[in-house]
Amino acid sequence: MSKVGFIGLGIMGAPMAGHLIKGGHELYAYTLLGVPEELKGMGAVECGSSKEVAEKADTIIIMVPDTPHVKAVLFDDEGVAQGLSGGKTVVDMSSISPIETKEFAAKINDLGCAYLDAPVSGGEVGAKGGTLTIMVGGSQEDFDRTLPLFELMGKNITLVGGNGDGQTCKVANQIIVALNIEAVSEALLFASKAGADPAKVREALMGGFASSKILEVHGERMVKRTFDPGFRIELHQKDLNLALSGARALGMSLPNTATAQELFNSCAAHGGSAWDHSAMCRALEMMADHDIAGE
Repeated sequence: MSKVGFIGLGIMGAPMAGHLIKGGHELYAYTLLGVPEELKGMGAVECGSSKEVAEKADTIIIMVPDTPHVKAVLFDDEGVAQGLSGGKTVVDMSSISPIETKEFAAKINDLGCAYLDAPVSGGEVGAKGGTLTIMVGGSQEDFDRTLPLFELMGKNITLVGGNGDGQTCKVANQIIVALNIEAVSEALLFASKAGADPAKVREALMGGFASSKILEVHGERMVKRTFDPGFRIELHQKDLNLALSGARALGMSLPNTATAQELFNSCAAHGGSAWDHSAMCRALEMMADHDIAGE
């Protein structure tokens, strides 16, 4: 048993924290909206600040939406850095800027503490099932020490490289996911407008080379029109912004990533920032004057 802190208990953070409690660890938690009653019923101790979490826990996990949120959690007056003592480990499982991650890690290291960036993929389903893919940046020693905690939350767990490399891997992941959503959207919309049953088309494609997790999970969402998140479009927009700004800094072009971002932007312009990212198909449907369900 170890003392684990968890900051950020949203759609994904809450079930992730639950797995840690079920794994036998003491959990000290803080979130702006208050720790869910379910977690408190499982034994989570609610703290009044990020600083208090850092004071009480040996490993502090952060799971918040974006780079500024992580910075605030770490370095505000009541932030994690104010409560750290030497030898503790900070694990950021948010999806944020690789460049700023390296800066955050250096500051935490200067306090005599370890830092791992460990963004995840798998969405709400993976968080609830404890099957997340976890992409880690940091030292081998810190990774090995933290691995038992990761194994309670995920299945495919990889040390990618040093600090920032986990976040770089997550950006690459989000490029692939966005482009796959776009491809599945186009394929099912084409099939539907041509008069075929998109549900049957999806079923047939699942048995061939076009099969993918996106076709399986998000293709079903498109057919059944179930666009409650999930993973919100506004969060995927944030991730693609990281990809596109990184590409500019590297002097390269990501043309299809840019197209996917514009489709997300169209959804957001029509009030869809909080839709699941599978609802990217709605932008294409508006241009086709037809939706995948044929309505």
